[in-house]
Amino acid sequence: MRLISAGFLIVAALSDAAVVGLSAPQSARAASMPAGAAVQSKVSDQELKTFVKAYVEYQRIKQSYEPKLRTMKDEKIKQRIEREGNEKVRQALEKQGLTAQKYNQLFAAVNGDPQLRRKALDLIQAERQKS
Repeated sequence: MRLISAGFLIVAALSDAAVVGLSAPQSARAASMPAGAAVQSKVSDQELKTFVKAYVEYQRIKQSYEPKLRTMKDEKIKQRIEREGNEKVRQALEKQGLTAQKYNQLFAAVNGDPQLRRKALDLIQAERQKS
């Protein structure tokens, strides 16, 4: 799948059961996480809330664009859809004051800390219920 897994600026996502990374270009993943090093998590409550809002919006965008990409056969149209989705993700991050790199750093911190992950999942559930 091109858009969500490789094309989007975001290279990480959460599932309701656990935190998992989407398959993304290794260069993008490597740029956001130190190789072989455990990520030290010093994430403030505000940073976590910001991450959660961006994550929930990212998931909405992903759910909207993924089916379009799966069914589209025309490569030019696929690329246009992919660019549109990427722009929406960029705007969603910008709205929360995040860059793709900062989002990925927060993701790595959440992914590397079971307690922080549980807290993030609780916040995600609450954020989804607001919508």
